[in-house]
Amino acid sequence: MIGSHDGKGRARVAGAPGAASTDLTPTEREMVVVQGAAPAHRRVMLKISGEALMGDLGYGLHPPTVSRIAREVASVHAMGVEICLVIGGGNIFRGLQGSAQGMERTTADYMGMLATVMNALAMQAAMEELKIHTRVISAIPMDTVCEPYIRRRAVRHLEKKRVCIFAAGTGNPYFTTDTAATLRAVEMSCQSIFKGTKVDGVYDKDPKLHADARRYDRITYDEVLAQHLDVMDASAIALARDNDLPIIVFSLDEPGGFRGILDGKGTYTTVHG
Repeated sequence: MIGSHDGKGRARVAGAPGAASTDLTPTEREMVVVQGAAPAHRRVMLKISGEALMGDLGYGLHPPTVSRIAREVASVHAMGVEICLVIGGGNIFRGLQGSAQGMERTTADYMGMLATVMNALAMQAAMEELKIHTRVISAIPMDTVCEPYIRRRAVRHLEKKRVCIFAAGTGNPYFTTDTAATLRAVEMSCQSIFKGTKVDGVYDKDPKLHADARRYDRITYDEVLAQHLDVMDASAIALARDNDLPIIVFSLDEPGGFRGILDGKGTYTTVHG
């Protein structure tokens, strides 16, 4: 990987052959890997919640936060890593909450799927501001705003170093975006799922409420299920276990955290077999 300047004081980083280049901030510039270094992962899935896009707001999208996350993704893309992305919709609408308030569950879940499409389009816009070619791929056909999910086409996008944002969950009610992320990661042959959260790993109890909470460096799928730890829902954990797909839980709020893990640094928990 070779770094250069564009004449305006911005670093322009070239990734693997065919990868799009992007303008990086001074902080991200320091994270550029040296020429000849290879990332530990070739293709990954990044799963983040819709709430991660709210910033300090109580609802909706906070554009500076969306842009910050887009820059985190761009810094990993600059390494030549092929990136899949799934974003929840809880910042706009959550199906379970609608169901709890008396709405029919199937309808509520479909509304939640539409919320994920809105988030995906916002992230696509932020990524393309950074000159990263990005595709939104929806499990519910809506050809006017995004592509329908066709596995072979999605794989080809990744091979061309385009970021693929998978929206609308699995296209079916009663399945969470965690399960959708795991399913797409398996279908896309990702090497790991990166779960971006508010904390730097998996704890035995909520570290925000308990000062003596203990963080795990490594934990098995079965231990997560047996202890009812809040990593992903049980269906997602079971699917990852059945396909031997590691889940790496890290803090999305730590600058450079996503890239740092791929460089063998940072604090995180690995869920494994």
